[in-house]
Amino acid sequence: MKRITVPEEGIETLFGSYDENLKRLESLFSVKIRTQGSDLLIEGGPANVDKVDRVISQLASLIRDGFKLTIADVKIAGDLVAQDTLVDLRDHFLKGSLTAAGKKRVAPKTVNQRRYLDAIENHDIVFGVGPAGTGKTYLAMAQAVAFLLAKKVSRIILARPAVEAGEKLGFLPGDMQEKVNPYLRPLYDALYDMLDTERVTRYIERGTIEIAPIAFMRGRTLNDAFVILDEAQNTTSEQMKMFLTRLGFGAKAVITGDITQIDLPQGRMSGLVEAMKVVGSIEGIEFVQFDDRDVVRHKLVQAIVKAYEAHSTANGKHA
Repeated sequence: MKRITVPEEGIETLFGSYDENLKRLESLFSVKIRTQGSDLLIEGGPANVDKVDRVISQLASLIRDGFKLTIADVKIAGDLVAQDTLVDLRDHFLKGSLTAAGKKRVAPKTVNQRRYLDAIENHDIVFGVGPAGTGKTYLAMAQAVAFLLAKKVSRIILARPAVEAGEKLGFLPGDMQEKVNPYLRPLYDALYDMLDTERVTRYIERGTIEIAPIAFMRGRTLNDAFVILDEAQNTTSEQMKMFLTRLGFGAKAVITGDITQIDLPQGRMSGLVEAMKVVGSIEGIEFVQFDDRDVVRHKLVQAIVKAYEAHSTANGKHA
């Protein structure tokens, strides 16, 4: 049995409503946790008891230092230690929190998300590949905004291929801008989550933030910019090559996509799939692969992703 003392100011957060966080830790690490005042008594296998100790002790240390943990952060911490026993939770929460214009704290929730943010920080071209809901675009957007506000770049360019999933662009009402807006909507949504509406409007009017279909990139050289190419699985080989060769001095590019959700016409090679083979070994280009453990949407989404992967594997399809 191990006894851990929790700081008084951290009891409500660490224990959770009706001790939900303690119950989750019990389930996650197959241990039994009892409370005795501000102490936790942990019983179980030595290795699992040590993991719970790592979670509680490191979070307690953060709380003592004045870090504002949320109840959700405790869940994230447990998941992180379950994935990687040696993870440094202090480093994760202190270093990994991006505050976009004071609106909210954006923190990675999994080991791969932490690797992803580190890769963006340290490399000029990063590919984030994996299923929906893993935070690929959202975290890239948070990094882009953080870079812009810190004046590490002078503008943000957000691009997406305007590829129809069973619909034809020509049949959508309106002019060209109105036709492509539905395809760019998720980028706007993430942006408005990071910055207040007035600032977004001002940045877009000045050209500090540009949101456009990938076709608009042709013939340009992108200097001093943070460029995000979203839904890259729907680029053609030619579009991907064109995009990757637009990068100029002082620029960063993040390419995100899910190779299980390709909407290109039959027989067309996905630019993302090809790029993974062609540029995967180039030094300075980093690939981060996400999987179902990184899904941070509703818990059912994680189960759905796993079910589709199992179905694809059983039917001999590429997953």
